[in-house]
Amino acid sequence: MARKGTVAIVGRPNVGKSTLFNRIIRERLSIVEDTPGVTRDRIYSYSEWLTREFLIIDTGGITLDHNAPFAQEIKVQAEIAIEEADVIVFVVSYKDGIISDDQMIAKLLYKSKKPIILAVNKYDKQEKDSELYEYMALGFGEPIPVSAAHGIGVGDLLDEIISYLDAIPVVEKPPGINFSLIGRPNAGKSSLVNAILGEERVIVSPIAGTTTDSIDTSFTRNQEKYTVIDTAGIRRRGKVYEKLEKYSVLRAVSAIERSDVVLVIIDGTVPITDQDTNIAGLAFEQNKPIILVVNKWDAIADKETQTMNQIEKHIRSYFKYLSYAKMVFVSALEKKRLNQLFDTIKTVYEGLQIRVKTSVLNEILVKAQLLNPPPDFNGGRLKIYYATQPVGTIPTFIMFCNEPKYLHFSYKRFIENQIREHFGFEGIPIKILFRKRK
Repeated sequence: MARKGTVAIVGRPNVGKSTLFNRIIRERLSIVEDTPGVTRDRIYSYSEWLTREFLIIDTGGITLDHNAPFAQEIKVQAEIAIEEADVIVFVVSYKDGIISDDQMIAKLLYKSKKPIILAVNKYDKQEKDSELYEYMALGFGEPIPVSAAHGIGVGDLLDEIISYLDAIPVVEKPPGINFSLIGRPNAGKSSLVNAILGEERVIVSPIAGTTTDSIDTSFTRNQEKYTVIDTAGIRRRGKVYEKLEKYSVLRAVSAIERSDVVLVIIDGTVPITDQDTNIAGLAFEQNKPIILVVNKWDAIADKETQTMNQIEKHIRSYFKYLSYAKMVFVSALEKKRLNQLFDTIKTVYEGLQIRVKTSVLNEILVKAQLLNPPPDFNGGRLKIYYATQPVGTIPTFIMFCNEPKYLHFSYKRFIENQIREHFGFEGIPIKILFRKRK
């Protein structure tokens, strides 16, 4: 499968990296931020240019001044971003010319052996200036002049980025079901991987954030082939490590992209935090089937007085945007309820393969509209004429109707519930698009 690819924006402080980042992602952000329960500190986002989607990372400014706050951490986070990126955009400022910090960053970038695009920001002239040639001295070829604040030259920069991303080799997906485990540190991801693989394949350590690399392992269970994509622990924001924390998320992002099913591991012994919901939001944004896996079931206090249903209800109240997701309780330590976990993974994966016959789908829709006619909304009443399910990685349904603006959100939910009730799709996100019939 073709990877989306990752682009990192690197440079010293105040050259306009964040302005450029915001300029590139401006369309996408509003779409994601409108989803209740998915908000977070943004240093990475999906963006798109000429229908090519990619992940873009904004890094902190790297500086020679070791007394600058977080200078060391920022250098480390930039190194992580550089390591994760397929293409690096090195931003310098036209107003300041080349300074020693730029030269130091250039040295750091040479070592990466990655494609580097040099962007000279804060350039407001209409035509290219002979002064731009001095930037060739940095050794990254011809610079692209841009003004992130005014949007000048950004299209040229994106064209260049895409030309490199298109050259990324296609990764062969291992056979069988590929799943990843994401969750904050100490939720027990490594222990669960060990329990699944039945051996100490991954070093398990109680120290938060000891797993820093992704290790993919293929195995067979009950004649079914699986590959578990392990990810680095995503740690809580707000410590000195905070700068690193956000970057460990990148590992999860690329692992999610390669997964058929994503397991969000939750520590059942501690309260749910924003970080848990943000991490699950990463998989939700990529439209992946999600299973909420509550670990440390053996250590949950008072479970005699609290039924599993009560605990499930409590946890689900934090993940309202994942109403379709299945939930499984396990104990990695005692290797308990793993069969149930695998049954759930299999059910969800099989749901992804369901293809609904157009005639049956339309029959259900006719009945649904008779049973519960659409309400008057925005000056009219919706009428769905017919629907189809195009081929896609997640179940997608296109409803051809008289006027999409007549659709009330509650009616969309009703249609989704009808589809789920008749065809299954357990534990899977469903996309329903409404198009005006031409």
